Amino acid sequence: MTGTKETVGGPAAVDDAARSVTRPFYVYAVLANSLFQRGVFVLFLQQRGFSAGQVALLQTLIYLVSGVAELPTGVIADRIGRRASILIGKALIAGCLLGQVSSSTYWVFLTLFVGQGVGMACVSGSDTALLYDLLVRRGATAGYVKINSRFTMLGTVTSGVAIVLGGQLQRVSWEIVYVASASCLVLAVVVLMSGVPEIRGADAVDEQDGAEKEHGDVTAWRAMLRVATPTLMTLVVVSGLMHATLTPYIIFTQKTLSEQGAGTALVSVVISAGFFVGGLFPLLSDRADRRIGYRVIVPVSLLTLAVALGLSGLGLVWVTIAAFLVLVGIPEITAVIVDNVFNEAVPSRHRASLLSMIAFVESALIGIGYLVLGALMDGMGASVGMSTYAAVPLLAGLLWLPVLFRGPRVTTEIAKPTDQKAS
Repeated sequence: MTGTKETVGGPAAVDDAARSVTRPFYVYAVLANSLFQRGVFVLFLQQRGFSAGQVALLQTLIYLVSGVAELPTGVIADRIGRRASILIGKALIAGCLLGQVSSSTYWVFLTLFVGQGVGMACVSGSDTALLYDLLVRRGATAGYVKINSRFTMLGTVTSGVAIVLGGQLQRVSWEIVYVASASCLVLAVVVLMSGVPEIRGADAVDEQDGAEKEHGDVTAWRAMLRVATPTLMTLVVVSGLMHATLTPYIIFTQKTLSEQGAGTALVSVVISAGFFVGGLFPLLSDRADRRIGYRVIVPVSLLTLAVALGLSGLGLVWVTIAAFLVLVGIPEITAVIVDNVFNEAVPSRHRASLLSMIAFVESALIGIGYLVLGALMDGMGASVGMSTYAAVPLLAGLLWLPVLFRGPRVTTEIAKPTDQKAS
C-alpha cells in the first residue's frame, strides 16, 4: 500500500469519497446492533434459574474480560487487519449467543460470557479505526465527526428497535431471539467483508506523512508515550468516568423506575425511548464540535449526568423519566466528539492498539462503576443510591477544570489540509 490519497479535489470530491466508505458501514451498523436479546437477557438468565447476584457477576465479568482483552486484541487488529479482527469478534459473539440459548449450566455461562467479552474487545477500537483510516486514505477525515455521529445514531436507534422486537419475539421462543441476533451478526460481517477493504497498521499512513515515517518503527507503547500529553491522558480518564456513569445509569434506571412504582411495560417503553433519544442526539455532534468544541462539551455532559442522577434521587417516577429522556442523549454527543479527538491524536500505524488501550481504561471503569452503583443501590435504595453516584461525574468535572481553563494540549497526528478543515 502507498500513502497517497485516492481522492484529490474540492469538497464535492471529498463528499463522494466519504459516501463510498460510509454506505457499507451504515448497513453494518444496523445489522451489528440488531441484538434482540439485549433488552430481555436478564429475564432469560433469571428463567435459567440464576440469582440476581449470579446475573450481576456475569455482567461485571463481561466488562472486565473485555477490558483486559483490549490490549492484545488491539495489537492483533493492527497486525492482521482491522476488518479481520471485527470478523473474529462478531463470530465469537454470535457463537456465544447460540451457546447461551442451548445451555442452562452456570459454569458454561461463565465461559460463554468470557468469550463474549473477548469478542467485544476484538471489535472495540477496530471498527472506528477502520472507518477513520479509510477516510484518511481518501482525504476525507474532515467529515469524520458527522459520519461517526450517523454511524452511532443508526446503531443506537437500531438497538432501541431491537429491544422492542426482542420482547415480541420472546413470546414465541427464546431460541428465535438468540438465533436471530446471531444471524444478524453474521450478516453484518458479510456486508463488511464484501464492501470494505482491509487495512492493517502497516498499510495505514497518516496525512502527516513525515511524522509517520520518522516514527514508523516505534511500538504501540512508545507511540502512546509520544502522544500522551497531560490533556490527552486527562481526557482518557474523564471520558472513562463519563462512560462509567452513563452505562450503569441506563441499565440501573430500570430498577430505579421499578422501585418508584413504574410497571414493567412502562419501564420497557422508557428504556427503549432512551435508546432512540441517545441515537438521535449524536446527529448534533458535528455542529457542537464546530461551535463549542470538546473542552466545553465535556464538562457540560458531566454536569448533565450529575443532574440526571440527582433528580432520580427525588423518588418521583415521572421526574426520573423526564430526566432520563431529556438528559441521556447529551453525553452521546460528547462520546462522538471525544472519539474524533482520540483518532486525531494517535498514529495510523498503531491506531487500533492505542484505541484499545483507551477502551481498556473505559471498560475497567465501567465494570467498577457497575459494582459501585449496584452496592449503593442495594445499601441505600435505588433512588438514594442513584443520587449518591452523582459524585462520580462531579469528580470527573473537577479533574477537567485545569484543561478547561488552561486550553487544549492534545497533539494531533493528523494535519488536515486547509480545504478540509471544518469551519
